[in-house]
Amino acid sequence: MKGAIAAGHSLTAEAGVRMFALGGNAFDAALAALCAACVVEPVLSSLGGGGFLLARRTGQDAVLYDFFVQTPRRRKRLEDADFYPIVADFGTTQQEFHIGAGAIATPGTVRGLLHCHRQLGTLPMREIVAPAVEYAATGVEVNKLQSYIFSIVAPIYRATPAAAAIYGDDMLRDDGSRFRQPELADTLQWIGEEGDVPFYDGELAARLVALCGAEGGHLTADDLTAYRVIERTPLQRHYRGWQVATNPPPSSGGTLIAYALSMLDSQALTPAGFGSRTHLDTLAHVMTHTNIARSEGLLSRSEHHRRLMASYRAAVRGHPVNSRGTTHISAIDAHGNLASLTLSNGEGSGAILPGTGIMLNNMLGEEDLNPEGFNRWPCDVRVSSMMAPTLADNGKQLIAMGSGGSNRLRTAILQTLSNLIDFGMTPEEAVNASRIHFERGELDIEPGYEDGVIADLVERFPQHRRWETHNLFFGGTHTVCWDGSAFSGAGDPRRGGVFRVT
Repeated sequence: MKGAIAAGHSLTAEAGVRMFALGGNAFDAALAALCAACVVEPVLSSLGGGGFLLARRTGQDAVLYDFFVQTPRRRKRLEDADFYPIVADFGTTQQEFHIGAGAIATPGTVRGLLHCHRQLGTLPMREIVAPAVEYAATGVEVNKLQSYIFSIVAPIYRATPAAAAIYGDDMLRDDGSRFRQPELADTLQWIGEEGDVPFYDGELAARLVALCGAEGGHLTADDLTAYRVIERTPLQRHYRGWQVATNPPPSSGGTLIAYALSMLDSQALTPAGFGSRTHLDTLAHVMTHTNIARSEGLLSRSEHHRRLMASYRAAVRGHPVNSRGTTHISAIDAHGNLASLTLSNGEGSGAILPGTGIMLNNMLGEEDLNPEGFNRWPCDVRVSSMMAPTLADNGKQLIAMGSGGSNRLRTAILQTLSNLIDFGMTPEEAVNASRIHFERGELDIEPGYEDGVIADLVERFPQHRRWETHNLFFGGTHTVCWDGSAFSGAGDPRRGGVFRVT
């Protein structure tokens, strides 16, 4: 066996498997999967967005590579920016998003891809991009999940003639027809040959600057040439004999997970069992206090908890938060290298980088980024994120995991990790197990728990929503494990997950 990968699409995972077959490591696999995801999961990822890679080489400390988006160095007046709302229809509810060239933050994905490849990869970049080039050039069948996700945000992907020319109605069809992206194939091949220079200090950079100048965007050449990947020390926490590493401040998701784990660590969950009253009461209590600690200040008596959240609030101060749509990739190889990589493009801005097939992000349209009103984000700062790629190690077993799912990803990761460690579940059992999520006073509950337990729970949480099926709302914890002799793992079916081992 060479390695294993879990991701949100069969072709995303296949790209990683192809790297293992060529003798590549877990990082080669994750980066090839990144490129593929930008082709086959277009609403959830893009070369025009950003993300995070939490990587640990065998025998070395883990490193968090932050290639998330940066706010522009200068801000145009709102009346001079191309910035407007669209309404996305989720069926049960509607949500307003803001798009246009004025919503584009400095992209980090391409620079992150090349930086991480130089630091961690073993295969040539042309091999890393090859599967994605093939998928974009020959086309892919749109599956039901991608078609559904696209249907929600279709107004964004038809907002401009350039976007409509690429996407049209093809992304709404899951009838076996093929969705081709020839310009994106050429762009990926260009990156494979010349790296990130064209995107940040060359022809593609000039096209992006010209687009923003003509169409009401904020980005200038200085934003692109100055963009750097930031290497951070991960946030580390012990949990029941495991060392857990996750995304540190200024991003928020990892700190909230670490805080929840520190609360959960003092609770005896195993005797009562998964899905018991004790288990669900404890989860709901932890989620409630995590939300309080995040928004209103810490109420816990624990000095450790207070220090953790005080450092979190100090670190995120001045860093606007993004918590939009994401996808995740986890990979481990037989040498024990671990990669956990999470990507986002927001929902997309509707603006296409001319001649490239790249949908640019709409991160500046995030409401959490603009708590005092739109177009008031701080200039030239790295945007904080709820994304939380996570690794765990107990000296015998290794885990790489993470999730998409906006604010729900932190509770998805928390519950899946607890299922693995506290209840000894297999990765498939841990990922597929029912979840709850508490936020803004409402408790969301997936089916699968005993009726009597749920009756007691909802009595204490009168504002609640019981879901009829497992749903992508609750995240997608694509997970890979390695015990030194065998791989195991699971792609989360809530988000089209696939697990592959080779």
